[in-house]
Amino acid sequence: MGRIISLANQKGGVGKTTTTINLAASLAALDKKVLVVDADPQANASSGLGIDIKSVENTIYEGLIGKSKSQDTILNTPFENIDIIPSHINLVGAEVEMVQMDNREKRLRELLLPLKEIYDYILIDCSPSLGIITVNALTAADSVMIPVQCEYFALEGLSKLLNTIKIIKSKLNKSLEIEGFVLTMYDSRLRLHNQIYEEVKHHFKELVFTTVIQRNITLSESQSFAQPALMYDAGSRGAINYLQLAQELIGKNA
Repeated sequence: MGRIISLANQKGGVGKTTTTINLAASLAALDKKVLVVDADPQANASSGLGIDIKSVENTIYEGLIGKSKSQDTILNTPFENIDIIPSHINLVGAEVEMVQMDNREKRLRELLLPLKEIYDYILIDCSPSLGIITVNALTAADSVMIPVQCEYFALEGLSKLLNTIKIIKSKLNKSLEIEGFVLTMYDSRLRLHNQIYEEVKHHFKELVFTTVIQRNITLSESQSFAQPALMYDAGSRGAINYLQLAQELIGKNA
């Protein structure tokens, strides 16, 4: 049975989509079958995995509002062992449409549950907000991975996110766990980044992944070529970091 992991943080620009794409590629390289669920209307995870979002007919939007079954929303990516449920700007409208629906917080869970038998890992790339779509993602997940940029502003919103997770765990998804915090855009030469790493480690202890994602230009360059870093430059620091993160994740769930 596969594991559903939501990558969430309501702070934008902390590396959620970059982590989703590159963690998926690394898990796939380690012979795991991966489904990426793009739950962000910006659809960056979709385009970052080589999907032409203008030509896609069935997306997560159609799945959430009941127009498509889960199998009909899945697309193959150009990369072995990685499939995707793409997103579209229409997903913004789903927030309004779902208000009137029964079990509106559990629509994504119903969509993904049959797929746990097909995939080893289902990674949900959440939008930088705590709206109904992100609530759906957290309700559907077995666990949540929280990318944290090595900046003080990135730490400020964590308490709000953790409170949301606590509420969802108590009311909607009792089995939801925190998979871990991932430090992103880390530069060991900067005293500030080392201080933030120590602070996060002090507060969250074993919940912090040992692997940190170092600042690396390849992670940005590869996105402009619609490829994960591992396919663009396997020897780059970014590709190696995410491979290490994937190995650590598999080890935690062994």
